[in-house]
Amino acid sequence: MAKLYFKYGSMGSSKTAQALITKYNYEENGMRVWLIKPASDSRDGEVLIKSRVGLEATAEVVAQDCDIRESFAQQKNVDVIIVDECQFLSVEQIDQLREIVDWKNVPVLCFGLRTDFLSTLFPGSRRLFEVADTITEIKAICDCGAKATVNARLDADGRVVTQGAQLLLGGNDRYLAMCHKCWIRSIREGRKVK
Repeated sequence: MAKLYFKYGSMGSSKTAQALITKYNYEENGMRVWLIKPASDSRDGEVLIKSRVGLEATAEVVAQDCDIRESFAQQKNVDVIIVDECQFLSVEQIDQLREIVDWKNVPVLCFGLRTDFLSTLFPGSRRLFEVADTITEIKAICDCGAKATVNARLDADGRVVTQGAQLLLGGNDRYLAMCHKCWIRSIREGRKVK
C-alpha cells in the first residue's frame, strides 16, 4: 500500500541530499523515479536540484498552475514520485499528490521546509501535515548545539530579518538554521549572527 510521506527540516538539514539519495536507492533497484520540484525553486537553475554536499539531479519543473495528476498521466511506468522543496507547492497540488497515492498506488515522498523565516507554515507544508500518512523531521543543529527549528533570514550585514515576502530564495548567504531561543535573542539584540 503506497503512502504520502512528508520529510521536513530546517535549512541545512540535508533534505535535498536525502531526496537525491532516496532517488538513487530506488533507481539502483530498477525502479523509475519521477523527480519533481516547484517552478518557484530556481535557486540552482530551472531544472536542477542540488544539495549543499554536491549531489545533484535534473528534475521536472511543476508550475504553480500545473495539475500534477495530468503530468503524472503522461509519465511511463513511474514507481515512485519524489518532490523537493514541496513547501512551495499549492494546497491543490498536495491534494493531487494525495490522489495519486490513493488511486494509483504510487508512493510520494515530499521533502521540504516546515516554516518560513517568521516560523509560519508554508501552505504546502500545512496541507502535508494534514494529509500525509508519514511525517518525519530531519534534524539540524543551531550554532549553540540545540535543535534548529527556525530558518532565520539574514540581511546583508548578517542580522536577522523579520519583514519581507514569504518566498525569497537563498542559501547559506541568506539563511541560517537556528533554535527558537537564539532566533528570538538575535532579533531582540539586533546582533550580527554571521
